[in-house]
Amino acid sequence: MDMLTWTGIAGPVLNPLLGLLAGLWIVLFVGQSVAALIAPGGGGDVMPDGTATARRSPADMMAMGGRYAALGILAVLAAYLVLGLVVPGVESKGIFGAVLGRFLPVWIALIVTYAVSITYRRRLGLYGKLFDSPVGMVGFGLVMFWVFTALFADLIITHDPLGQLSGLKNAVPGSALQDTREGTLYSHYLLGGDSLARDVFSRMVMGARRVLAIAPAATMFAFMVGITLGLPAGYFGGRLDTVLSFIANLVLAFPVILLFYLLVTPEIRVTGIPIALAAVLFLFPIIFLTILWNSRYFTNPRQRNLYVGMTLAIGLWAYSGLAFNMDPTGIFSMDPNLLNVFVSVVFVNAPNVFRIVRSLVMDLKARDYVAAGQTRGEGPWYIMLWEILPNARGPLIVDFCLRIGYTTILLGTLGFFGLGVSPESPDWGSTINSGRKLLTLFPHPAIVPALALMSLVLGLNLLADGLREESLKD
Repeated sequence: MDMLTWTGIAGPVLNPLLGLLAGLWIVLFVGQSVAALIAPGGGGDVMPDGTATARRSPADMMAMGGRYAALGILAVLAAYLVLGLVVPGVESKGIFGAVLGRFLPVWIALIVTYAVSITYRRRLGLYGKLFDSPVGMVGFGLVMFWVFTALFADLIITHDPLGQLSGLKNAVPGSALQDTREGTLYSHYLLGGDSLARDVFSRMVMGARRVLAIAPAATMFAFMVGITLGLPAGYFGGRLDTVLSFIANLVLAFPVILLFYLLVTPEIRVTGIPIALAAVLFLFPIIFLTILWNSRYFTNPRQRNLYVGMTLAIGLWAYSGLAFNMDPTGIFSMDPNLLNVFVSVVFVNAPNVFRIVRSLVMDLKARDYVAAGQTRGEGPWYIMLWEILPNARGPLIVDFCLRIGYTTILLGTLGFFGLGVSPESPDWGSTINSGRKLLTLFPHPAIVPALALMSLVLGLNLLADGLREESLKD
């Protein structure tokens, strides 16, 4: 079986066209920058009837040409995707087309998500306004691409991410299998093999599931800790604020990466510190939701008791399994290595969230709607959770997106140092670390997960920028 080319049968036509459009875009971009410095404005002309018309400068013309060149590049990439889906035979698709074709469930999910969201964006609040921002739409697309990749990873992968096949150690992208075992295996390693003859493409895809299983959930826990403590600290002030702020500043005094390094080392597990931290930190989601329902439905005891009872029953069940691994059903459980990483993320991020929430509450508690709630006789927690917190959602949502990005980078750093998750895990940090040893000879095992990590963090940052733009318009 032959080795795959990058673009298959589409290469002779689309490759030169893509190169031409990319070169044209670069020339126009550089020319626009130079022209803008030499002749910044295009000016205008006054017509005989007194109306004014704008005169386009050379920079404006080049900018318009650059936009058309960029659209042409996107059209060529779309052509690669379409050919990868419709052309039969992996040899005809090429590496690029075959990889894009494997992500078919992701493309369908993205199309459906964008179609529904754009159609009903006026009814979807801040999320719907995100689709009025080009930057936000691009960031949302990058993030949801990896979210759907994690969800459909079992359908996308071509091989077992931990499986090793003989003859494919450090295999280059597009290498064919020597033995397909009567058609039970995919015929090629699309993005090559690593130093242990494992499929780089499949490890990259499964790595997305590993990263997105930790970063968003741990960040959500950190937010619940920070919100639960930050609201009363900012609202009541006094000694409570002083004590909580001192503890937060004490944690923040340590360098983040050093604190992470100390918390996830294997020796720390023997001391029982991760379990003790989990026992404390994992209580905060239960406390937060219990106070939330109690303050909202205090005047309706039947509904309040239902929500609070369900929260306590499910929350304590999950708490016993996640913190102490005592769930008899095994539904809620966490590997000790994963528990170390998870608790470390929550512990490091919670003080930052606390300080943000505290500063927002100190600013918003003087607003008229707070005074109106106090006049109606509402309790402090109702005012904090149902009056102040909704009006602070913009900065908190933006910080949540950015903090997931920071956490993703930290997880990659820990994996790079061989800490946290198990060594054979396909998470991106561990994969980059294992591939860097032969980077000069075989760069693909390290470059592929590095590009995946970069694209996810870039998407989170662009999504945060888009949300910030739209939240400021409220």
